[in-house]
Amino acid sequence: MVRRIVGARVTDRAAADDLVQETLARVLAASGRIEPEMLEPYAVATARNLVASLWKERDRHRRNQHRVVDLRPPAAPDEELLQREERDAVAQALEQLSEQERHTLLAHEVSGQDTRSLALELGSTAGAVAAQLNRTRARLRVEYLLALEGEDPDRCRPVLRALSSGDRRRQREVDADRHLLECALCARLSPPLLGRGQQRDDEVRIRISCDGDVVLARQGVRELAARLGFSRTELTVIATAVSEVTRNIVRFAGAGEVVAEVLEQPRCGVRVIARDAGPGISDVQQALADGYSNYHGLGLGLPGARRLMDEFDVVSAAGKGTTVTMTKWLQKG
Repeated sequence: MVRRIVGARVTDRAAADDLVQETLARVLAASGRIEPEMLEPYAVATARNLVASLWKERDRHRRNQHRVVDLRPPAAPDEELLQREERDAVAQALEQLSEQERHTLLAHEVSGQDTRSLALELGSTAGAVAAQLNRTRARLRVEYLLALEGEDPDRCRPVLRALSSGDRRRQREVDADRHLLECALCARLSPPLLGRGQQRDDEVRIRISCDGDVVLARQGVRELAARLGFSRTELTVIATAVSEVTRNIVRFAGAGEVVAEVLEQPRCGVRVIARDAGPGISDVQQALADGYSNYHGLGLGLPGARRLMDEFDVVSAAGKGTTVTMTKWLQKG
């Protein structure tokens, strides 16, 4: 009888045998204090309780299995080395800050002290403390990246700090765009610094190094101009001019950058700046002359681009690269 009850509920034969034996052992142990006519009901109840206990135990084991088995991927052989390098880089970066900068930054970021209480300690204002914290974070990011690279280039620091802080006025002062074209180190370190800033909806910035980038630049500038209300024909004109100047970058300089920005003064329009650090144009006037289309010469497509845009300017020097600035104004009505 006991075997039939257990077997109907447990399919594992070995487990069923164990439950039957445990049931019989408990019934025999209790037989001295149970009336003979109650032994059978007692055995049925005991068997069912043991089966229920088995199910609960299996369910508990299933739910807690993840606590027994470490499902995390094994650590990579170089993980500890990388973590140590990162800690060392952070320490080196902190050493580049002044004592007050370190104290203020750690008090705010680690201890959670707010800017108002920090301002009371420093005899300043909460706004000034917040601005100083932003500058300190920007500097710390730069020093951390330089420490990871094992580099200490003084001439690069002003550019990288301007990029890290998002200070566009300072970026213009240090000519950050030109520097990024000429310095391989800063070009490699700049993406994480630029990526921290908020994306602007009035600017498009695209690095140029291959024919695929020409397409991206054409599409990006076209989409920016479309938001201003340029007609379909004007959008085609702008995109064609962008194609001409960016193809020159790929063919003759190898790498460069295209930046398009919305203008509101003196009226609404879009300005496109295409710059590179290539060999430059030896004779700009000849390159801009109508009919100049020597495939093997620098300046291919510039005359056509100039005719398509409302304003057009080229600055170039041998060995220092070329910058093309062109503007299209939105026609009223």
